[in-house]
Amino acid sequence: MKNTIGNHISCTIFGESHGDVIGIVMDGLPPGITIDIEHLQAQMEKRKAKGRISTQRHEDDSVHITSGYFEGKTTGTPLTILIENKAQHSQDYTKTKNRLRPSHADYTADEKYLGFQDYRGGGHFSGRITAPLVAAGAIALQILKTYGILIGTHMENCHGIQDDAFTQDIKKLETQIKQMSTQDFPVLNEEKGKQMREEIENAAKQGDSVGGILESAIIHLPTGIGEPFFDSVESVLAHYLYSVPAVKGVSFGLGFQNAFLYGSEANDPIMMSEQGITTKTNHNAGINGGITNGMPVIIHTCIKPTPSIYKEQETVDKKTKKSVTLQIQGRHDPAILHRASVVVDSVLALGILDLMIERLGTLSIQNKRKEESR
Repeated sequence: MKNTIGNHISCTIFGESHGDVIGIVMDGLPPGITIDIEHLQAQMEKRKAKGRISTQRHEDDSVHITSGYFEGKTTGTPLTILIENKAQHSQDYTKTKNRLRPSHADYTADEKYLGFQDYRGGGHFSGRITAPLVAAGAIALQILKTYGILIGTHMENCHGIQDDAFTQDIKKLETQIKQMSTQDFPVLNEEKGKQMREEIENAAKQGDSVGGILESAIIHLPTGIGEPFFDSVESVLAHYLYSVPAVKGVSFGLGFQNAFLYGSEANDPIMMSEQGITTKTNHNAGINGGITNGMPVIIHTCIKPTPSIYKEQETVDKKTKKSVTLQIQGRHDPAILHRASVVVDSVLALGILDLMIERLGTLSIQNKRKEESR
């Protein structure tokens, strides 16, 4: 049963949607790191359900650090974060517990855990478990910021409504990332954002849901991070992203558009600038051979429509093994795209931090050898 991710900083998640608590253990954090609790709670606030475009389950999501943290700093021992569940309506799932919800993990969970899983609200498979990922990601974001590394995400597309793309101008991109970090509904074009909200509300009125695409940018990464094959930057970040429920596609830079281009169109010309060697374009998303080249890492993440919808659907009763219809009850999101943006930022931060620690360790050894040879 694998619930841990990360090599140098490992994160182990635990808990269920309707259990008493959910949480995460971060192991490998260096000692002496200051944690900004206000920033951590602000990140949690961005993930919360708000208004008519989100579920009406409203959790407090107060974060409790119960180990690995003393007098405002990390101790270097495993850091444990707990978040209480206080707004469960478990009875919503009792009547239909044998009716497998389409596009949920009900059937696969039953097969894997032999019927012993907590079925309420999706149990351990619920998007609720992304809350501790956001808490851990907030710590990773703080550490990366000390190295000047910034991460930001906006809603590039919501059910066909297209937002503006991130700019390729690095200074303007930094401003855009900082702007996105303050928004609960992160869009670059306010008018497009208004249209997206209306589209989500329209889906909710129909008892349906919508999905979309998130665009993320990671800037000021040093060169030389990543490995050529199995631990390439793409491999590591895709692993973290695909660990988020509802993620169904990940691409870097031009992604699948590469299939329609000539090499002369897809290649990034190399040039000299005041900062040193760089590229004229960034079609490869700041990564060559699995290793960072110093340009922004641009990622597109597809979020599927929320599978919990109020329309009647066809399914099977796992107890009787007969075809039945299902109309779910409870409180559900007509879209999770806007709430997923902070989750994506968080897992990207965890992945980049893991890669950074490996790189910093290598550089530390190299610098030590240089000193000894003098």
